[in-house]
Amino acid sequence: MLKKFIYIFLILPTVPFAQINESDSLKVKADLSVTGFWQGGNVETLIFRAKSGVTYKPWKKWVVKTQNSYVYQEFGREKADADILSLNFLYFNPEKKIYPQILGFFSTNFRREINSRSLLGAGVTWQAYKKDKDWLKFSLTSEYEQTNFNNTNFNLNEYDGSDEINTFRATVWVNGKYYMFKDKVILSHESYIQPSLEESNNYRWRADFGLEFPIWKFLNFKINYLHTFESIVVENQKREDKFLTFGLTLKSY
Repeated sequence: MLKKFIYIFLILPTVPFAQINESDSLKVKADLSVTGFWQGGNVETLIFRAKSGVTYKPWKKWVVKTQNSYVYQEFGREKADADILSLNFLYFNPEKKIYPQILGFFSTNFRREINSRSLLGAGVTWQAYKKDKDWLKFSLTSEYEQTNFNNTNFNLNEYDGSDEINTFRATVWVNGKYYMFKDKVILSHESYIQPSLEESNNYRWRADFGLEFPIWKFLNFKINYLHTFESIVVENQKREDKFLTFGLTLKSY
C-alpha cells in the first residue's frame, strides 16, 4: 500500500519554483513545489524533486530569502542524481532602488561528483525598472567558493591531482518578471554569469526562463527552460545541461 502511494505521489505534475521578489511589501511569502515521475516495466525510471522558497522580514528594513531544493533521479535502478541546493540571501532596504545584500550558498551534485560546494559573499542590487507588478533587477556580487570533488581528473588537465578547487568569483545577475496580456501571461527570467577572479578558464553561467498562465490566484500552469554551463567538470562529462519542464506553480501570495 505504501509503495502504491509513493508511485501515485511521484506521478504528480511537475511543480517548479515561482520567482519571489524580495522588494514586495508582504512580511512572509512562501512557495512549495514537488516534481515526480515513475515508470516501470521494460524501462524503470524514478524522478523526485522537492523545492521550497521563503522570504521573511525579521525587521522593518531587513529581508531574508531562502530557496532550497532536493533532486533524486534513478534510471534502471542506478542512481543518476541526488543533489541538494540551498540559496540564502540577506537584504537591507530592498524597497530602495539600490540596496546591499549578503549571500551564502551550499550545494552537492552526484552526477558531477561534487561532494560539497559553498559560497559566501556580498554585493549590491539595482532595481532598474518597476511598474505595478513588473520589475527588472541587476546585481553585482563577489564570493569565495570552496568546491570538493569525489575525483581528481578533470577536463582541464591543469586542475588534475587535487579534489578541491577554491577561488574568488564575481557574479553578474539579471532577474525580472513581467505580466502581459492583462495578466494572462507571466514571463520571468533569472540568469547569472560567474567567472573566477583568479583563473580565466574557471567560469559558469545559468539561464532560467519561465512562462506562466494563471489558473487560480494561487496556482499557475508553467513552462520552464533551464540551461546551465560549467567550464570545469570531471573528465568525460559534458559541460552543459538543458531542462525543459511543464507543470504547476503553487504560491501563498
